[in-house]
Amino acid sequence: MAPLTALPEAFHRAVAGLRAATPRQEIQVEEVGAPQRLAPYAFALSATVLRSAEEVATGRLVLLHDPAGHDAWQGTLRLVTYVTADLEVDLVADPLLPSVGWTWLTDGLDAHGATYTALGGTVTQTCSTRFGELAGQPAGGDIEIRASWTPLTTALGAHLLAWCDLLASTAGLPPPGVAVLPGRWPAGAA
Repeated sequence: MAPLTALPEAFHRAVAGLRAATPRQEIQVEEVGAPQRLAPYAFALSATVLRSAEEVATGRLVLLHDPAGHDAWQGTLRLVTYVTADLEVDLVADPLLPSVGWTWLTDGLDAHGATYTALGGTVTQTCSTRFGELAGQPAGGDIEIRASWTPLTTALGAHLLAWCDLLASTAGLPPPGVAVLPGRWPAGAA
């Protein structure tokens, strides 16, 4: 990737905003290679959410920039995310899970004052029952949230913090400042 000084100012400010935000300690964020065919300029972050030193959710956030603008984006910047986490089967079977998962994203954006437009995406829940050589292992499930939106500013720190809230909610982390009572995690979650 070219040095930030050689990049368009809007993209430079947007990347700087993403780099400046500090996620909560359970979320480890690192810069990764960005897709090169989606826009003239791209930047990507990967995140891992840890609970009791165990990976419980992962995600990727990609910033796209097209100085000419993009009609579908309704702007020149676009944030694209993919978040996934393993869940207990009873949670995956809940018909309200997709709506709740989507609310984790919109609530995070709103709570941090991250202004946006053209928000769209999907929430997928899957449940797996194992057979044959894998039989005997408990059934498992996961949630996958894919979304994209156009930020209305190049100051993207609030957008990164909203994304971290999505990761934390997907991973089942309590909100900051809320203590979890011992023995209250579902089996295998602690």
